[in-house]
Amino acid sequence: MAENKADLYRLKLPEDLKKLSFAQCDDLCRQIRTLLIKTVSKNGGHLASNLGTVELTVALHRVFESPKDKIVWDVGHQAYTHKIVTGRLDKFATLRQEGGISGFCRPDESEHDAFISGHSSNSISAALGIAYAKKLQGDEHHAIAVLGDGAMSGGLSYEGLNNAGKSETNIIVILNYNEMSISRNVGSMAKYLSQMRTKSSYLKTKTAVERVLDVTPVVGQPVKKVVRSSKNAFKNMLLHSTFFEDMGFEFIGPLDGHNIEELEAGLRTAKAMHKPVFVHVNTVKGKGYAPAEANPGEFHGVGSFEISTGNPDVVSADSFSSVMGKELCRLARADKHICAITAAMKYGTGLQYFAKNFPERFFDVGIAEEHAVTFCGGLASSGMIPVFAVYSTFLQRSYDQIIHDLSIGGLHAVICVDRAGIVGSDGETHQGIFDISYLTSIPNVTVYSPSNYDELRLCLKKAVLEDKAISVVRYPRGREASNKVLDSAGTGHVHIKNGGNSLILTYGRMFDNVSAAVGKLGKDGLKCDVLKLVKIFPIEDEIVKIIKEYDKVYFFEEAYKFGSLSEKIAAECGNIEAFAIGDYVHHGETADLLDELGLSAEKIYRVMKERSSHAT
Repeated sequence: MAENKADLYRLKLPEDLKKLSFAQCDDLCRQIRTLLIKTVSKNGGHLASNLGTVELTVALHRVFESPKDKIVWDVGHQAYTHKIVTGRLDKFATLRQEGGISGFCRPDESEHDAFISGHSSNSISAALGIAYAKKLQGDEHHAIAVLGDGAMSGGLSYEGLNNAGKSETNIIVILNYNEMSISRNVGSMAKYLSQMRTKSSYLKTKTAVERVLDVTPVVGQPVKKVVRSSKNAFKNMLLHSTFFEDMGFEFIGPLDGHNIEELEAGLRTAKAMHKPVFVHVNTVKGKGYAPAEANPGEFHGVGSFEISTGNPDVVSADSFSSVMGKELCRLARADKHICAITAAMKYGTGLQYFAKNFPERFFDVGIAEEHAVTFCGGLASSGMIPVFAVYSTFLQRSYDQIIHDLSIGGLHAVICVDRAGIVGSDGETHQGIFDISYLTSIPNVTVYSPSNYDELRLCLKKAVLEDKAISVVRYPRGREASNKVLDSAGTGHVHIKNGGNSLILTYGRMFDNVSAAVGKLGKDGLKCDVLKLVKIFPIEDEIVKIIKEYDKVYFFEEAYKFGSLSEKIAAECGNIEAFAIGDYVHHGETADLLDELGLSAEKIYRVMKERSSHAT
């Protein structure tokens, strides 16, 4: 009689996972993949990485006991299956939607989410802290860090490994190796891990030798002891390295990441050791969905798409990122000193054009933003002009390097801050609302915030070719605003006079919403002037002079209010009422979030109309 198939929607998860046969688990994994594809095709999200970790996640929850055993997912963009099997199946359709479940791990969402996730390379350090806490509390459960090979290019991973290997705790580090991060992995460790992926012969050979010795009379056991005592030499012969063992870990793998039986055997062995263990798992990114397997980079993070073809529902329009990348190429053709640097985000930041046209001057340093900034310092100190394109939220890692390795020495480097402001569905860990606060706290920094493509080109040219110290050009995700009032004179600001006695200050994307609100106010007979800032820092004397001409000044800013530009200008001028962001911003559609924050055109209109009525 055929074995009953597992029904994803009838199981009590995660408890019932342990009751399933391997055949039922395979069937369950197929159902989970179908659900992942269906949901992400509608909601957008991280698809390829999640398709690659289905069996690994099921095996983890069968071998370990979450939440007593703590699973720490690095980045978290591969944890959708984890969410499905830990009680969030009924909410999974709300993934990344406002009011729904997050696209990353959040302890306030589920007790099964052991640690906050969103940025790369933190899982080993966090898991080690959890493992030590358990040891100190007499708890023998495990802490398991799950990270991809892309995260192994981040320095924090090695800081964690360095401490974890000698820790004498119940920590297990699982490397999910799929040969892809957002951009293809680079560097010596990527090459080493690629070699490890092909050396599964080591584990098979070692097992075969030990089995033969077990049944060999008289000499079998003594020889086996000798082999074990010289395991480093034996392993070095096959793998040419004992990197993880030298750091103090027992090493298991490589394991087939899509074979649950093999995965469980490896994980149970790791669990039984009660010491630091490193488990190497090989997976296929995009597993089970042909378009994602063929193009895992394109399906790393996606918007909605048509399942049958994999084609996006809407063809992506031009964006600030692509305009920056193309303009940088134009500048680089005329100046051979210009270099471009990315931290594993070539396509996300529009640098694919530069990489194709000037490969010898293009550098992908991996997920290593701190290194990227100091690397820029080295280039700049020797006469080159480095341009580092990076998301606002990831630049946060490099604060010390910007101060120590660029600012103090007065070195000229350009930082293109992509995804500045609200980014939407990725939530708290990805909203670019802090760059204004931390960048404007550093000496020798000039910050531009263009509101349209033409201004972006002007600002980038000035930053690269004219400025002398650190120049920052920041711009939002997506396309330019519809209102293209241009700072063609290059003064760093545009003063729009409508005959009003009150003034609104703003910059970047907010200018479009402010313009719409002011237009609506004009129809109500309420006049208001606008000062659009393009060069937003340092604060020019002319800006202060203009502000002091008005009795009432309002500042609408898509940035964290503490340390904001409005706070700094108010310190000089005094007569400013600021509207900025006062806390972390959850996930949702960008337009909806801006409305909640009081920064949509409609909310700006309402505030200004209310202030005008009070004034009269």
